[in-house]
Order: sequence, then C-alpha cells, then structure tokens
Amino acid sequence: MMTSDPLSDGVCRSMKNGEILNAGQTDSPLFEVFLYGDRVLTEKFSKRLSCALKHLPLRLKLHYVHDTDKAVEAGIAADPTLVLNGKIFLEGLVQAEEITAAFKSLLADKEAIR
Repeated sequence: MMTSDPLSDGVCRSMKNGEILNAGQTDSPLFEVFLYGDRVLTEKFSKRLSCALKHLPLRLKLHYVHDTDKAVEAGIAADPTLVLNGKIFLEGLVQAEEITAAFKSLLADKEAIR
C-alpha cells in the first residue's frame, strides 16, 4: 500500500513529535525546533507551522515539550513558544503568515552566510 505525504497533498495538519516536515527535501537545510506549551495550543501551532512552511525550501524537525518545569527553566513565558537554536523564535499562537515571514527571514540570513 502506498501512502502519500499529507503535506505534499496541500493538507495542513498537526505534526507528530519528532516528525520532520518536508522530509523529502533532502537538499534543504534542517532546523530542529522545540515547541513549548500545553497540548491544545501546541497542536494548533503545529498545524499552522505545517501550513506556513510546506512550500519553503527547508526541513523542520519538531519536538513537543509539555513539561511546565522545563518551560520555566528555558525562560518560556507564553504558550505556545517555538524555540530554535536554544533561543525563543516565536511566541504565542501566531498566524501562519507570521510563521512564514519569520522562516523566510531566517533562510535569507542563512543564505547570506553561505
């Protein structure tokens, strides 16, 4: 049985813990992110994340952190919060357009470094 990748079919959906978004784009950079917050808000955020990034030239490995103590230790003040490279990257339940813009900016900076 052949399974299709829901993201390539244009479907926005919640991502699984440890999942790599755009995994087939092996030539694209891989970013590892941690999404802190409660289960409901992080699920909503991950759905927006999948919608916002499915057409960008990047891969993203997502890890959920639902432990409040770990969030406090990491300096997290808002639910949900996306952390990239140990730094807060996005806070709150932002719109998909804001997620897209933030990652486009990140990609532009990465390309300037190359």
